[in-house]
Amino acid sequence: MKRADQAKKAPAAPELPSEVRPGQSIELLKELHILTRDGKLNQDSRRKLKQVYHLYNFIEPLLRDVQDAKGSVSLVDHGAGKSYLGFILYDLFVKAKDEGSHIYGIETREELVAKSTELAARLGFTGMSFLPLSVAESTTSSALPESIDIVTALHACNTATDDAIDFALKKNAKHMVLVPCCQAEVATVLRKNKGKDLGRSALTEIWRHPIHTREFGSQITNVLRCLQLEAHGYQVTVTELVGWEHSMKNELIVATYKNLPRRRPAERLQEVLGELGLSEMTQRFYTPQAATTE
Repeated sequence: MKRADQAKKAPAAPELPSEVRPGQSIELLKELHILTRDGKLNQDSRRKLKQVYHLYNFIEPLLRDVQDAKGSVSLVDHGAGKSYLGFILYDLFVKAKDEGSHIYGIETREELVAKSTELAARLGFTGMSFLPLSVAESTTSSALPESIDIVTALHACNTATDDAIDFALKKNAKHMVLVPCCQAEVATVLRKNKGKDLGRSALTEIWRHPIHTREFGSQITNVLRCLQLEAHGYQVTVTELVGWEHSMKNELIVATYKNLPRRRPAERLQEVLGELGLSEMTQRFYTPQAATTE
């Protein structure tokens, strides 16, 4: 009798890894290849999940800030790829909130857009959309609303990060979360002007050698981006993404609009551009007209 009763008991559900958060869609984690089909984590997927959750910890307070103020939140993720981040944000935050919230994934590769669209439909994530556009194209696309609350751009290569900043500024975003990548444009200009600049100041020794040109160009690009954001009234913090040690591109820039004074950072931005022989890039790192007159 005892043996028969035991046979009638349903098999116990497999125990999920402790890293998986309560309420998380197990089907989603499997579709994103973070969990194996039997609900396990391997070393690579454990690292990937750690990275995504680490980013979520930065972004969740921003989502909550907008949600509390407006009752809903809109977010655009540029260079979305397979939309790991967008799906996790939706799963952990948006799906439990009001239906007015929406996450948009912007990605140039149409096959990834199609796969993300199909997955969102299968999971019932009705507040997600995916568009096959470049970052620059999305700025004028009628498929996106005139204003967006939060803009993310993770490892958007070279000028795509600047395009994402331009998008966010024109969409009056309250928050931006940026992880820049492969920024070569400034280094190219430094390299082009190196001959005439070398005798102008001893500081040009910083980028005299080619490897230093590349490294300094990458560093100064993010400095210019931060000054540009501050010149538009944003409060900017720069930190390191813990858990992304395998990548050299682990600098995280978080900007929140606070309507801060603009004149000083705008002036400093122009001074840096002039001092480094980068004045031709003024249009790239543009500032509001009022910032120089306030």
